[in-house]
Amino acid sequence: MDSLSELRSLDGTDVVVVGGGFGGLSTACYLAGAGADVTLVEKNDQLGGRASRLEVDGFRFDMGPSWYLMPDVFERFFEHFGHEPSEYYELTRLDPHYRIFFKDGDRVDMVPDLEQNREVFESYEPGAGDRFDEYLRKSKKNYEVGMEHFVYEDRTSLRDFMDWDVVKNARGLSLIGSMQDHVEKYFDHPKLQQIMQYTLVFLGGAPNNTPALYNLMSHVDFNMGVYYPEHGLGGVVDGVVELGEELGVDFRTGSPVAEIRGREGAFVTRTADGEEFYSDYVVSDADYRHTEMELLPEEKRQYDDDYWESRTYAPSAFLLYLGVEGDVEPLEHHTLVLPTDWDEHFERIFDDPEWPEDPAYYLCVPSETDDTVAPDGHSNLFALVPIAAGLEDTPEMRQQFRDLVLDDIKTNTGVDLRDRIVFEKSFCVNDFTNRYNSTKGTALGLAHTLRQTALFRPPHHSEAVDGLYFTGSFTTPGIGVPMCLISGELTAEAMAERAD
Repeated sequence: MDSLSELRSLDGTDVVVVGGGFGGLSTACYLAGAGADVTLVEKNDQLGGRASRLEVDGFRFDMGPSWYLMPDVFERFFEHFGHEPSEYYELTRLDPHYRIFFKDGDRVDMVPDLEQNREVFESYEPGAGDRFDEYLRKSKKNYEVGMEHFVYEDRTSLRDFMDWDVVKNARGLSLIGSMQDHVEKYFDHPKLQQIMQYTLVFLGGAPNNTPALYNLMSHVDFNMGVYYPEHGLGGVVDGVVELGEELGVDFRTGSPVAEIRGREGAFVTRTADGEEFYSDYVVSDADYRHTEMELLPEEKRQYDDDYWESRTYAPSAFLLYLGVEGDVEPLEHHTLVLPTDWDEHFERIFDDPEWPEDPAYYLCVPSETDDTVAPDGHSNLFALVPIAAGLEDTPEMRQQFRDLVLDDIKTNTGVDLRDRIVFEKSFCVNDFTNRYNSTKGTALGLAHTLRQTALFRPPHHSEAVDGLYFTGSFTTPGIGVPMCLISGELTAEAMAERAD
């Protein structure tokens, strides 16, 4: 659509949305804003999906997403309804955006000041400062064109990509090859390559299997900035839910869906405790495979087990939520700890699935910015290690890996946490499966590989059941909170077009 205001009226239409992650919340808002009567049914007691919160003993943890990137997407979302994000939560720009500890003892800060970042690049490699500027110019163009023509537009067939407007605007974009191929054209130093590619973790990919187009994430990182929303990502969930309530969405939590039956105009969505919801349409924000293989009768499925087994899934994660006495300097709000050669870690995720021996990982310390997330005199910290989806996950394995991670933090950042931990909880493959019905315990969905991007992702509209739709990270545009917000818009558009 040229304008969001063009979303066709859905007055009098009853819709059930299954799942209250950002994709489901967004879809519910767009549909309710178009006049539909929307009921959102969520398995867990909280809304937000993977953006759940853990509150215990004065600590408040974002259990999943913790980076607020692409602020323009959130602005666009709220603007559609005549609002601004600041009506629901405030933002603080982080400085530094993040700190990197390389495991050879090197430490680097990326900051809002581009000139300082440019100097960092130049210090590693003569001429890298100029190439940094050139890379960001390219990234900015890719972002602007990519968002307008490939993200906000749901192109579901090869014919859509042959459109002259697309061909014209795609000239000069980095569409072919992998991110590794693209970054190597600009930087030789492996640390600079890592800095330009760390955001692949948020896309669930690796340097050699993620399309070069995603260099646009460097524009997001360096030019647009990294922010912390008031009360964390959970505060953003609260804001979207508040908007949904204003629009008339009926939220039902603690209601796991057991079955979806019927056809367009006569759907029945039944929960595990026997409650039934009748609707004209159903939208699933639950795991796509779970919806098809567990909630639908066999004859209503688009894909079989062979299809789902052939997919490449984004990593799962080992998460360790820690309440700690005292401060945790020199850790910053966002901290990355990276081996100087991270190829082995990615190989253990995608090529030869194993628990990593020398992990690359992320530490989040929101108490550096927000004094409400921990009691006085304490720090709030979680560690996130990407690991292969589907790994065996036993208490013994978790304990062994927990000890490895704590030792690694001490060795590479100088922060010894062991004797100061007053609260601790882990979350891993089995928890993603049990809490979110996640295929193979993936933490994110389908990876953004070369063969799983754009039209190669499962569609928003079921090709087997008229009136059944999908939203969230398995569909276009893909993984991440901003992408799931956009997915809600694309799903609502698809429904409105077919309902016309």
